[in-house]
Amino acid sequence: MANEEDDPVIQEIDVYLAKSLAEKLYLFQYPVRPASMTYDDIPHLSAKIKPKQQKVELEMAIDTLNPNYCRSKGEQIALNVDGACADETSTYSSKLMDKQTFCSSQTTSNTSRYAAALYRQGELHLTPLHGILQLRPSFSYLDKADAKHREREAANEAGDSSQDEAEDDVKQITVRFSRPESEQARQRRVQSYEFLQKKHAEEAWVHLHYYGLKDSRSEHERQYLLCPGSSGVENTELVKSPSEYLLMLMPPSQEEEKDKPVAPSNVLSMAQLRTLPLADQIKILMKNVKVMPFANLMSLLGPSIDSVAVLRGIQKVAMLVQGNWVVKSDILYPKDSSSPHSGVPAEVLCRGRDFVMRKFTQSRWVVRKEVATVTKLCTEDVKDFLEHMAVVRINKGWEFILPYDGEFIKKHPDVVQRQHMLWTGIQAKLEKVYNLVKETMPKKLDAQSGPAGLVSGDQRIQVAKTKAQQNHALLERELQWRKEQLRAPAVPPGVRIKEEPVSEEGEDDDDEEEEPMETSPSGGVHSRLANGLPPGRAAGTDSFNGHLPPGCASTPMARELRAFVEATFQRQFVLTLSELKRLFNLHLASLPPGHTLFSGISDRMLQDTVLAAGCKQILVPFPPQTAASPDEQKVFALWESGDMSDQHRQVLLEIFSKNYRVRRNMIQSRLTQECGEDLSKQEVDKVLKDCCVSYGGMWYLKGTVQS
Repeated sequence: MANEEDDPVIQEIDVYLAKSLAEKLYLFQYPVRPASMTYDDIPHLSAKIKPKQQKVELEMAIDTLNPNYCRSKGEQIALNVDGACADETSTYSSKLMDKQTFCSSQTTSNTSRYAAALYRQGELHLTPLHGILQLRPSFSYLDKADAKHREREAANEAGDSSQDEAEDDVKQITVRFSRPESEQARQRRVQSYEFLQKKHAEEAWVHLHYYGLKDSRSEHERQYLLCPGSSGVENTELVKSPSEYLLMLMPPSQEEEKDKPVAPSNVLSMAQLRTLPLADQIKILMKNVKVMPFANLMSLLGPSIDSVAVLRGIQKVAMLVQGNWVVKSDILYPKDSSSPHSGVPAEVLCRGRDFVMRKFTQSRWVVRKEVATVTKLCTEDVKDFLEHMAVVRINKGWEFILPYDGEFIKKHPDVVQRQHMLWTGIQAKLEKVYNLVKETMPKKLDAQSGPAGLVSGDQRIQVAKTKAQQNHALLERELQWRKEQLRAPAVPPGVRIKEEPVSEEGEDDDDEEEEPMETSPSGGVHSRLANGLPPGRAAGTDSFNGHLPPGCASTPMARELRAFVEATFQRQFVLTLSELKRLFNLHLASLPPGHTLFSGISDRMLQDTVLAAGCKQILVPFPPQTAASPDEQKVFALWESGDMSDQHRQVLLEIFSKNYRVRRNMIQSRLTQECGEDLSKQEVDKVLKDCCVSYGGMWYLKGTVQS
């Protein structure tokens, strides 16, 4: 208090913050000169700037008439730099060093605490500085003189050895090809001093105009240092609390922030993690932990997080294995990455890891040698996959790291069903890539079934009851429809029914569906594809005349299924039953939990919907030794799409109902014969693209080629 009384306030000055030149104002610090001479007295010949680097060069005239100026030294410097001949490129056109270049350098990178102040009429106006540059003399002309000297020496040496070179004109040269640059080498090159200097040199100079202190333009620009409308208007920029005002005056320096220890990239701060969006929190946790039960994930995210939102987010970054969540392969191995052990691209690594995850959905144990044999990956890569989700047991193999989470399976059946559909699609892709036989990876295996020996008899009875209740409504509709068909008085005209001997054991109609296809060449399009059914299925099938059973077509489930089939065939035109089931499983995986299609769609119902949607089954004569499964031999095609190519596609489908593979010239001649016109190459290409694929010079219907 005593100090404040000894130093009373004698005047209060209003402070204003001017921002008109906040991003444009630089402070230039010149070398020290006598007080009697100011830089405004020295003519500025030119000025230029590189804005990105905040680099400035100024050329100032030298007073050659000053008695302190050494004329002989100035002439010698000009002679060394430009030589005896003066031209437009000469640095000193007057053959005398009559100017000097000043080059800038930054004094500090943090200029937020500096400002230019202008005091006028009892008010202090502050403008933040964008940069502070120190101007120092540049001696680049000496480098130019050295370069001239080296050129003269090289010319003299070339004159002395010209005679020897004339006698030996032919010289042997060595050609070397540079190796492709790796990503690590490219990063080192980009961060090198030479590369940075080259980038700085490539930035173009922006030429400036210099205006003196007393110039009218300078006076006009100086007005921008005043805060507009300062009189009578409150400046809200400076209305701050004491702590905020002190922080503005003395912000924390960057050096202090850099000195703080940085946590390793694999160490997570829960405080920082919870500031991120929920999706990022889940992704970071799963990427670091690899395998986690849902209950543990909820405990890490906090009690205030909605479990439904977490369930929605976890399915985007992880897959369900034995009731636990395992991070997806493409999260660990993003696109354009590769294995640190073998250099294998990320796509191959993802397939191999998906194979390991799929094996764990079927069993608690996985053998490393089996994985390496199937995936053809090196031991280190396979070991990385297994260490993510399993522990090794001596003389047994690798066991899944977490116990089976039956509680989650029981609590979230919709999520389990959706994950099962995703695994079915992944499994089909793995079977195709790795050429796996059906015994190795059964198609109809429950992906999330519990481990053997852990399911009690009561649990099995409960599961059977649940499945029976789910299928009860569907079975009732099918039974009602069968009774109506038995009471049907006659067969509609134009439908050919193939007579079959009645089985003594009374097999179901489903057994008739797997009989060998008729491949005789007799009959045209309308006889072979009548009603879209093969002759052996025209009688006694659920999809009589290509229509769904009565009572089924009007249900929401049937309408949803019909919409999916129509949209799919409008894009694909030709599909095998196997491919259609794969696409349907992917479609189910994209639907929200509780959708009507999750109630259960049988293969028979799917085929009936295809036929009811205007498609027909094509009886492709597969070779006897074909490896195609029964579902792969059932080929369906959209008969009429409403465009100009319908007739062409129908002729093409008739060709493939008699031939497994066809040459292009045969297709083109048949199209010309049936359509009665000369088709262009573009029209033929369109039809082939819609329905066929080419392999080994032959054309096959889509999905029927066996490589």
